[in-house]
Amino acid sequence: MNAAPRVLAVVDELLASAEPGGRGALWHLAEAGRELDANLVRLPPGAEVGEHQEDVLDVFLVVLEGGGTVRTGDRALPLGPGTVLWLPRSSRRALAAGPDGLLYLTVHRRRPGLAIKPPSGAYEGGDGGKGYEGGEGPCMLDRVCPECGRLSQDPAPVFCSRCGERFPER
Repeated sequence: MNAAPRVLAVVDELLASAEPGGRGALWHLAEAGRELDANLVRLPPGAEVGEHQEDVLDVFLVVLEGGGTVRTGDRALPLGPGTVLWLPRSSRRALAAGPDGLLYLTVHRRRPGLAIKPPSGAYEGGDGGKGYEGGEGPCMLDRVCPECGRLSQDPAPVFCSRCGERFPER
């Protein structure tokens, strides 16, 4: 791929065109052939992204406006404009916006695509020589964020780890 650098978004313009008081992803990186994902997320005053754990990716978070805290175990780390935070994979964390809300940018490696694979040994005689015939996978629509479309790795998600949207009650 031989892509040329270009401006993808201007934060002030995104904020000006966003729904006042809205919550969630205001922008995300969507260019074809990319190796990164990025999201611009806004949380209104007092809003939270509930405790969650990202098992696959490290996340880099930069606070652009407002403030709040990130809880990680028994620690609460302050967030303010210019704060740069590394969220290592497998770490548990929760974000809370302060009285001025919280606007932040996340960047991480692009999530690997979903793949359907046969059970191990299916083509190696492990199924009695019948060959793998496939089958219907479980429905995971209840794990798809209604705001940004991310598939949660959590079997019973409460909040989206990408945009912070609350999943509907089951």
